[in-house]
Amino acid sequence: MSQAKTLTPAEIEQVLQYIQPRSYAMRNRVMFLTGLWSGVRVGEIASLSVGDVRNTDGSVRAEIRLTAAQTKGRHPRTVFLPQKLRDELQAYLDLRGLVPATNPLFITAGRKRFSANVMAQHFHYLFKRAGIAGASSHSMRRSFITLLASRGIGVRVLAELAGHRSIAVTQKYIDVNDDMKRNAVEMV
Repeated sequence: MSQAKTLTPAEIEQVLQYIQPRSYAMRNRVMFLTGLWSGVRVGEIASLSVGDVRNTDGSVRAEIRLTAAQTKGRHPRTVFLPQKLRDELQAYLDLRGLVPATNPLFITAGRKRFSANVMAQHFHYLFKRAGIAGASSHSMRRSFITLLASRGIGVRVLAELAGHRSIAVTQKYIDVNDDMKRNAVEMV
């Protein structure tokens, strides 16, 4: 089975442009950016409740603590959120209004929690309709890891951010491109 496509900056913009005029635009934008800017798996995104990301004062947390039940490997971990993602999440939560902390962070059109499978299908069709061939729900995670690697973040840090127990697994996520090679040789 081939690996998920790593998204280029142009493809990321293409997806965001596709999302913008459609129903549930804010939800879809924030779900997409959560995967892209935090590297969490689609199942982890689906598992999030409002209280996982919102402080009691209504602000968005800088870190999300995923329980063992929320992660693929059944190992709890901390997900660090960049400020730009916290801003997006804040706007989304402000739009949703005051909802109980136990409510799902992202809900379907039927007002239910996404399952991991339904969210993966949602992203599959979103990418397909946006015209991004080969992309899947895992593309956001691969793009996150590859982008950080291209900016010089070490594989050990990447493994921790991804929740991988082995750096060998993380290395498989890094998609080497010509720009990375050009930048590397300029360091000589």
